[in-house]
Amino acid sequence: MSRHDPALHRQLTDLARSARIVVVTGLPGTGKSLIVREIAHLALVARRGVRLLRWDVVRPAFETSPAGRRYPVVDGVTHPMIRVAVGGWARRAVAREARAAALLVAEAPLVGGRLVELVRCIDDPAEPLLAAPSCRFLVPVPSPAVRAFLEAERQRRTTAPQHVRERDDAPPQVLRDLWRELLGVSRAMGLTTSRSADVPYDGDVYRRVYETVLRHRHRDVVALDTVLPTATMSVHDIAPDCTDIVPNVDDADAAVRDAERRFPDLEVLTRAVDRWWEGAGEPS
Repeated sequence: MSRHDPALHRQLTDLARSARIVVVTGLPGTGKSLIVREIAHLALVARRGVRLLRWDVVRPAFETSPAGRRYPVVDGVTHPMIRVAVGGWARRAVAREARAAALLVAEAPLVGGRLVELVRCIDDPAEPLLAAPSCRFLVPVPSPAVRAFLEAERQRRTTAPQHVRERDDAPPQVLRDLWRELLGVSRAMGLTTSRSADVPYDGDVYRRVYETVLRHRHRDVVALDTVLPTATMSVHDIAPDCTDIVPNVDDADAAVRDAERRFPDLEVLTRAVDRWWEGAGEPS
């Protein structure tokens, strides 16, 4: 697929062959799932094993655990306690899985505190792995034209999904709401002065927010300037040789209970998660 964009293909091929961990970050509707799929494919071509850690795949295990059932999804939004629980578990999973020879590919939105723990500097066994040059954090940045295409394609697939997971993809309105949320973050960071809530997607603002959040990690921008031919396939179709890392019931339940011990006050937790982009003092 990435061969239709030679520069993109070279960049992803190099990562698939040389990296130990690749974490693909960014807003929904920016091409994260496509990049994960391409890196996984290229790693298999290079005869590397691939392990996947994906927010949307692991999250349900926490929501359905005995402790997690206390924190249901409301209006399609994951509860802050679940977000913190997933993040804590994910760091332990990274420390465990990175010992293997396989390439670990993670998909971490970060926005709203979704797996944002992976970018925080925490004194634990995962930190040397996440801070090493062999761990690359990717920020796919679509051009305005590609972003418009992705939104239109998302709208089309809400009524005609080609993969079961597409039913859970954020609809176009949510994509626009998250963009407006990111604009608020950019203002809080001093990266933009516009007060309007109707500013159209701006790849430069988006990139600068994520580069700031990732300032303690080795990061790479992935420019998406070409509309790739995805009409007859799903970005969620990943080779069966790739293995998803998913917690068992006991591990998910323990992670939720650990999050409860760390954040007994839900109001404090909610305020912290709302300011997910800040480094120090955030849930980690």
